[in-house]
Amino acid sequence: MSGQSTVINAEDVFAQKQEQEWIANAKQGDRLAFNHLYTLHIGRVFALCLRMLSNKEQAEDVSQEVFVQVWLKLDKFRGESKFSTWLHSVATNTVLSHIRKQKSWVQKVFSIEDQPLAEPVGNEIEDLSDMDKHIMRLPEKARLVFVLFAVEGYRHEEIATMMNMAVGSSKSQFHRARNLLKEWLEHE
Repeated sequence: MSGQSTVINAEDVFAQKQEQEWIANAKQGDRLAFNHLYTLHIGRVFALCLRMLSNKEQAEDVSQEVFVQVWLKLDKFRGESKFSTWLHSVATNTVLSHIRKQKSWVQKVFSIEDQPLAEPVGNEIEDLSDMDKHIMRLPEKARLVFVLFAVEGYRHEEIATMMNMAVGSSKSQFHRARNLLKEWLEHE
């Protein structure tokens, strides 16, 4: 058993070194190295975008925008945190920016305050877990707070800053989401 964990640790160390090499090369403009980073991380970035947006097409578009932003901002990554942590911060900010732009556009065109933007997920995404399907049914603010807090591990203070809301509102939205999810799961 201990020999197996040594192999896993050695593989993890190799994977981290490989990723660091790709990052260094991508910072120098190496597109193949950046493609390796993209391939390594696109699945998790897409999952985050999909959970937050509750719309497959928007999640695909925003996932691509995340990597455009990463390419443009890669020189700002200093390696003080894990690359995946920095990447998911970029992804979260890109999703929130997308939501703000969409709301702003809808409000300007239709002069309305709270137009729902994301279409409910139907059977178009069959490979999602039941939990993900329930998360994507949540009202937008509750869904965003739930994903940021419970899935991505942000603190309520951070979420409040990102979403321009009070800390108490973040906590309230999280409890709302949790209660809805609990109710839906009990009725399955």
